[in-house]
Amino acid sequence: MNPSAAILIIGNEILSGRTQDVNVQFIAQRLAGLGIKLQEVRVVPDVPCRIVSAVNELRAAYDMLFTTGGIGPTHDDITSECVAAAFGVPWEIHEETDLAMKAVMGKRYNAARQRMATMPRGAVPIKNEASIAPGFSISNVHVMAGVPRIMQAMMLALEPRLPRGERIEMRAVHGMGVMEGAIAEGLCAIQARFPQLDLGSYPFKRNGAWGVALVAKGTDLPAMEEAARQATALIAAQGVDPVQGEPAE
Repeated sequence: MNPSAAILIIGNEILSGRTQDVNVQFIAQRLAGLGIKLQEVRVVPDVPCRIVSAVNELRAAYDMLFTTGGIGPTHDDITSECVAAAFGVPWEIHEETDLAMKAVMGKRYNAARQRMATMPRGAVPIKNEASIAPGFSISNVHVMAGVPRIMQAMMLALEPRLPRGERIEMRAVHGMGVMEGAIAEGLCAIQARFPQLDLGSYPFKRNGAWGVALVAKGTDLPAMEEAARQATALIAAQGVDPVQGEPAE
């Protein structure tokens, strides 16, 4: 069985539409390579009770929970203290992190920045090569920044201590000029023959013309290759030349 995971995105800026989230794709791709199956993504505002509730629900439902956002120095960066509340432990200065940040920042290290060295008791810092302030892990919850380059640095540092499963592979084939309605019945039949795979249909538009991409994901490589072969034949039956891989942007 592949370990399961969820992502909790925290921040009013995502819900307002002011900021576009780009972290989910990066995390999902990294998890797939580790054999960890991402099963849910949720977005909550900077409201303590909503964050605490979501953390407790998701960490109980999945093997791992990854959070992004809300661990900076400002008043609305409340993720860390909310995670402490979710676990019922004190939110306190992590001495090693505090000393490291103070050494790097010197006189710039103030009470606001010290918030980034404050964690739930028992948390283990996640190293951050992009800047000095770390994320942290507590039990099966991994708390990371919302800024993409910083989140990515944290995710890469975290990976060595994550559990592994069978690598989740993907095969894709697409056909220009093929509409979903024309291949829906045949695609349903392929999915029925390979219940161990996730088979999806994704329409796209390129250079003014519509097409569809058929994507198979899973850990059973022989089944995936056969499903991809059948998907290729399904597209070819529509009178177009199927192309392996997802369509270029």
